[in-house]
Amino acid sequence: MKAVPKVNTDGLYLEDVLVDDAFSGVVPFYTENLPELPTKPGQPEPEATPEDVQPGDTPGQDPVIAGYIVGIPVPPGLFHPRFDLTAWRQYQDSIQAAEAAYQEAMSAWNSTPEEERGGRPVLNIPPMPALWIEGLTPQEIERITAPQPQALSELDRLGTELVARELEMLEIRRQNETLGAQVVGLELRLLSLEGNPSEGGETFV
Repeated sequence: MKAVPKVNTDGLYLEDVLVDDAFSGVVPFYTENLPELPTKPGQPEPEATPEDVQPGDTPGQDPVIAGYIVGIPVPPGLFHPRFDLTAWRQYQDSIQAAEAAYQEAMSAWNSTPEEERGGRPVLNIPPMPALWIEGLTPQEIERITAPQPQALSELDRLGTELVARELEMLEIRRQNETLGAQVVGLELRLLSLEGNPSEGGETFV
């Protein structure tokens, strides 16, 4: 068994699935296209539609392609891989065209007298293009790769709160010292007034 990518109908990667080691190519998987029947009070709800149903599993129903199982590994470096289904179909068409040309050339070669045949035709399969591409836009990639503010750890958070409390205590202490100095000044002023009664007043006998 081996793990291969599973994509949706747009080619976007969904998950890996296990298949036989001999699996290759691109194979669709299906979901049932069941009509929605109205339910009456007291009747049970219709059963949920299975996600993966192969054609012919349900007679009389038209299966709908839900995605594809791809036997081509995903290359590294893609944020959200997307399998280019259009390029894959074009590649299959080019292989079929190459095979058809080879069969035609072989038929002509076999029908030619041996002394006039020349070299045996060769099947030229076109090279496979890059079928996995980036599924995200540059803006989406920039957004997810932008530096994110680091969340404070519990220790950092407690340290920050402790520093804030110490600063509050220092401010309260400063205010208390200022008020204490004002009180001392008032007491000294009162003592000064008590020790020096006002002069110039008249004394009555």
